[in-house]
Amino acid sequence: MSKADLHIHTTVSDGRYSPEEIVSKAAGLGLTIIAIADHDSVDGVEPALNAARAFPQLSVIPNIEISTEYAGGDAHVLGYFIDHTDTELKARLEDFRNSRVTRARRMLSRLEEFGIYLDWARVQEIAGEGAIGRPHIAQAMLEKEYITSLKEAFDRYLAKGKPAYVERDKFTPEEAVELILRANGLPALAHPFTVSDPEKLIVELKAAGLVSIEVYYNGYTAEQIDELLQLAHRHRLIPSGGTDYHGLDEEHETKIGDIALPMESVEQIVALARHRGLKSAMLPIFPS
Repeated sequence: MSKADLHIHTTVSDGRYSPEEIVSKAAGLGLTIIAIADHDSVDGVEPALNAARAFPQLSVIPNIEISTEYAGGDAHVLGYFIDHTDTELKARLEDFRNSRVTRARRMLSRLEEFGIYLDWARVQEIAGEGAIGRPHIAQAMLEKEYITSLKEAFDRYLAKGKPAYVERDKFTPEEAVELILRANGLPALAHPFTVSDPEKLIVELKAAGLVSIEVYYNGYTAEQIDELLQLAHRHRLIPSGGTDYHGLDEEHETKIGDIALPMESVEQIVALARHRGLKSAMLPIFPS
């Protein structure tokens, strides 16, 4: 188990546990640094930072995972050390998240065509304060026993290309990188193998300001990690990583920190953030 995990979700987006619960879990597992990376929202960062004050051995990096529209696959961009108080960032994300509501309602309408009737109020209740996403719809389906597992919901109905899937408004990968840079963050490409030609996208985003790619990621084989390490070295990018923990399937899901992320990679990201003078990187994560 690594002492760091730079890709964790909370109830602010589509995770099961609140930011405070995630901090407590990470501290209990002996981690020293984590990054809250909710989908299209930074609302979980401040609660996590506040909760971490009770655990001096644990530091929290502000982060975000921005969904983007890319012809070559499902491209997501992370923003390490992002200024979660940035006015432009928060306004753009709020507009972006509002599109999730329209999308979710359309997916419920499509599910009705297959005899699956879900209560909108219940889906909202499951989502809580977080932005409504497909996992919340899947949980509502599971509750009403239309499916036997969350995986089945995606495999049969909700995954891209399946009958109830609906596209929504998205940034381009370049727009996400630029937004993160304007909010004083460090852009990184999440789980690169969700796109068909990772190197092509990496080259495009490096020109826009990309500084890192996720190499150590939940489920990646040794061969995939080696391939991504070569890409990182070839394009002078920091190899980062995380579990992409959501907590929705505790029996089968990789646990927080249960990934071979070298602390050297984390130190490189912190060093770059400090070199650029990013405000949140001034926290006592590692000795200066």
